[in-house]
Parts: sequence; C-alpha cells; structure tokens
Amino acid sequence: MREVNVNDAVGMVLAHDLTQIIPGKYKGSRFKKGHVIAKEDIEVLLSMGKQHIYAVDKNETDIHEDEAAMRIASAAAGKGIKLVAPGEGKIELIAEYDGLLKINTAMLNQLIDQDEIMFATIHENQIIKAGKKVAGTRVIPLYVNENIVLGAEHVLESGPMIEVLPLKSLKIGVVTTGSEVYSGRIKDEFGPVLQRKFSELGSVVVKQLFADDDENMIADCIKQLIDEGVDMVGVTGGMSVDPDDKTPTGIRVAGGHIITYGAPVLPGAMFMLAYIGKIPVVGLPGCVMYSGISIFDLIVPRILAGEVPTRTDIKKLAHGGLCQSCEVCTYPNCEFGKTY
Repeated sequence: MREVNVNDAVGMVLAHDLTQIIPGKYKGSRFKKGHVIAKEDIEVLLSMGKQHIYAVDKNETDIHEDEAAMRIASAAAGKGIKLVAPGEGKIELIAEYDGLLKINTAMLNQLIDQDEIMFATIHENQIIKAGKKVAGTRVIPLYVNENIVLGAEHVLESGPMIEVLPLKSLKIGVVTTGSEVYSGRIKDEFGPVLQRKFSELGSVVVKQLFADDDENMIADCIKQLIDEGVDMVGVTGGMSVDPDDKTPTGIRVAGGHIITYGAPVLPGAMFMLAYIGKIPVVGLPGCVMYSGISIFDLIVPRILAGEVPTRTDIKKLAHGGLCQSCEVCTYPNCEFGKTY
C-alpha cells in the first residue's frame, strides 16, 4: 500500500473505504476498498477533500481477497458444510444439517501459522443444528500473492479440516442395576431420563432390563441385550468404588474391554466406557439422571457419530470438564467440555 496523488491514481486499486459527506443530504461510503479508480472519480475525490489516496500495489499474479477466501474455505470444508459469502472478503462456513462438529485442530494451527490468513472456528465435538455458523475465514490484505493461497491449499489437501458428522440412529439397550429398584422398593427414574436423552439424539431405547446388585446377573442382562441385537448398552447405577456397587465388575464379566473407568469430568467422574466386540457399553453414574448436562453429553454423541473414543480422548476433557452448574444452563454455549 502506498500514498498516491489523486491525479495520478487512475487505474489504481483503492486500499480502504472512503466516506463522502454532503451536509444535510448524505453521509456514507462513496468508494469501497478494492474500487479501481476511474477518470470520472477524480473530481469526486477532490470534492471530498482527497488530494491523496492509498492504493494497493497489485502484481499480475495477486488474487483478490474474495477469491482467496473462497479457495481456502472450499479446501477446508468437508461434508455437512456450506459456504456463504456475506461480503467484505469474508467467507462463512455453515452447518448444512444437525450433527457433531469435527475440526482438525492440528491442521487449523498449521493453516493460520501462515502469514496473511485468518481462519476462526467454534469448538469441536459439540452437537450443532443446521444453519449454525461454525467458522469464518478471510485473508488480511485486499490482494494476496497466489503463493499464499497455494500454500494454504497445500496444508488443507489432506483435509477436510472441518465437517459435520451426522448421528446414527441406534437401538439402545438399558440395564438398570440396584437392589432397591430390582426389588420394587423404589421406582426407576433413570430409564425415562435415558429414553429422553437418547431420543433427543435420534436413537431409541428398545429394551430395559433390571438386575440386582450381582455382577453375574448384570453380565447376563448385558449379554441378553446384545444377543437381541442392540447397537449400544447403557448400564445405570452402582458405578462407585463401594464394595456393594457391582456394575463395573458386571461389565467386565460380560466380556467388556475397558477403555476407561473414571473420567476427569464433573458431573460424571465415575463413568465407564467399554466395548464388547464392536458394541459400546457405557456405565452411567447417577449424575446422568439428576444433572441436566454431564459426561453423557460429552461422550455419547461422539459414539453415535461413529467415533470410538480412546482413553486419551476422555482424559483430554480434564481441561474444560468442570460444569459450573449455572442457574440457567446455556450448554453448549459455555465452557463445559471445551478442550484446547
């Protein structure tokens, strides 16, 4: 960008907006950034008190900000993402359908490490609705050298960097443990909560079985549900380390390969994730029943999206895993579950 005498500016590219004021009649942008100065503009500029303007030095191979942003956004976007150009060199990335947002953060960091490129996103691993703005990008100058854009496209060629994974509709089996419920002394309140929560995610609880505080009975119930064709098993109650809490042992007896017993999340510390073959089995502590948002909402949607969470994935939740139990819950528009 350089300062140029207005009389010598014909054919040059304006580097910034210019405001025109006509007292009592008009005040607003008369020339937009990127405008190519024409001969007839000179008198107007002089009448606006502009003896000099700032123009962009544009090389033959330079790319306008609109084209550059569109190319970068197109290379970054995966399935479930549409592009919208609101103007002023920006491209917005919008969710096409409901699902789980995924962002390759390592690729994002590599992309923005390049000069003259801006790319901002919301946090990944959250359920988003169709029409949600999830990212935006632009280049910093009005015109950028093509090598900058080519470099960005090279970073993104192994992409996508950002996508929305649709949730699968699974058949869920539930095993409710505890002698107090099994004997009928108290009414089960966990089952209805899980029916609602899974329904909100597009899945359905097809069968619920009840077990006493006995690891073999719990294991038999889990095996029965799997034999009957469920896609996922949720086991409720008895998840603590007390000697009479048999659920974790019952999951192991059923053949569960334990990914984690315990999660750095409150509420949800006593969560268990295991697999029996390809069937996920989640041990759900009592907080899932009485807390509006918990470990359930951080891990189960990822399983429904087809992911197989690892121990590392769950341990990463420590940073951001503390729910503030706000009087008015705004999740997912809060810090809970947001890792960095």
